[in-house]
Amino acid sequence: MAWDELRLSRFLTLRDLNVLMTVARCGSMGKAAVQLSLSQPAISKAIADMERSLGVRLLDRGTRGVETTVYARALLERSAIVFDELKEAAKHIEYLAHPMSGEIRVGCTIAIATGFVSAVVETLSRRYPEISFHVSAGEASAIHRALEERRFDLVIAPMVAPSVEEHLHADILYDESLVVVAGARSPWSRRRKVELAELKDAVWALPPPDSLYGSVVAEAFYAHGLGLPRATVLSSVTPLRNALLASGRFVSIVQASAVKYGAGEAIKVLPVDLPTTRRAIGLITLRNRTLSPITKLFIEAARDVAKSAAGRD
Repeated sequence: MAWDELRLSRFLTLRDLNVLMTVARCGSMGKAAVQLSLSQPAISKAIADMERSLGVRLLDRGTRGVETTVYARALLERSAIVFDELKEAAKHIEYLAHPMSGEIRVGCTIAIATGFVSAVVETLSRRYPEISFHVSAGEASAIHRALEERRFDLVIAPMVAPSVEEHLHADILYDESLVVVAGARSPWSRRRKVELAELKDAVWALPPPDSLYGSVVAEAFYAHGLGLPRATVLSSVTPLRNALLASGRFVSIVQASAVKYGAGEAIKVLPVDLPTTRRAIGLITLRNRTLSPITKLFIEAARDVAKSAAGRD
């Protein structure tokens, strides 16, 4: 069946697509009706009209609710892009009506949020105080998935592979290394030279071995001919590990940017060489997605902050 723009606009409306998306998300026409403030017969009729117009079944009905068919999933995948582009268009209109205002949604790991992203937000918010920043932090796999679901405008995260998938675009912002840190009250912080082997029996707060940076930490110890030390605290939450340093008892290993931006004098980087821990940090967007003016401003600011930090280093 050939479809032209006139027939599509007549048989497939945004309201119908929204109904289908809501039913698929809820797994039930009844729940979708409540969420959309419509009657269940109205939901059923909208779905039936779409199925009749397209000539395919969109939902399989069962005792546990409804499930999308392969045809519905194909339609929903592209519908998500349609709604996302409309949202971006609305943002662009708002930006044109009120320049230098709007919002941006950023995903990143906890350590990068604590360090690099906080520096970018500080810089950009001073220039454009009307911008609203929505920053969410989590594991790299989770934030990548949220980007693909278009819940983030961009992601800043470690590049876990030499290349990214074809539907993503990545720019390398900077190379991140790990550093050994201690609190300002720690006797280790007063040493001019520290060998990693000397810290083998220290009170450690480390990322879990099965986490992204936990494996990098293990590589660093193995490169020095050492086994991974026993950790008193295992956590991927960098701010928690940094907070433990205040007592002077703990030592830890964190991303250098988490100390460079905002740590102040409370945390000291120990003179321990960890050359094997450098990892590229990338700024990742969806390749064929229209970027809002605010997103472009954020990307420019991120590049400027990364370049400035590289110059200081």
